[in-house]
Amino acid sequence: MTVGEVCNRDVIIAKAETPISEAVGLMKYYHVGDLVVVEARQGRRVPVGILTDRDVALAVASEAARLPYLHVADLMSRDLVTALEDESLHEALKKMQSHGIRRLPVVNTEGGLEGIVTFDDLIELLSEELTDLAKLVVREQKKERLQRQES
Repeated sequence: MTVGEVCNRDVIIAKAETPISEAVGLMKYYHVGDLVVVEARQGRRVPVGILTDRDVALAVASEAARLPYLHVADLMSRDLVTALEDESLHEALKKMQSHGIRRLPVVNTEGGLEGIVTFDDLIELLSEELTDLAKLVVREQKKERLQRQES
């Protein structure tokens, strides 16, 4: 399974010049913990950073007086780690783990934003897979018991 198959294609975005107050409003309205910061390049939205709820919380704690004057560019993480659509989920998990991140924007081969996959998304997917596997084991155990009783 690839990242492109499971990523959320409804990514909430912002531009670097977006005021923090507007960015926080977007996060609240869409009930998300991040905004992917994009630039328009050759008709594509290319991710250049990410602003997380943690970035905002840290700014509130350390720069409260300057908050009304800050823009997304002032707080966003610029060392953006992304995944290509055709990367495997295993590769994505390894990338998230090695970089200590919980959100991974998904891009196409031209670098255009296609979606985002989060740690929570992957945990949900894996738990569904484990649940299906557990159901299979239970079903097979019942089948074996019935066969023993009929013998």
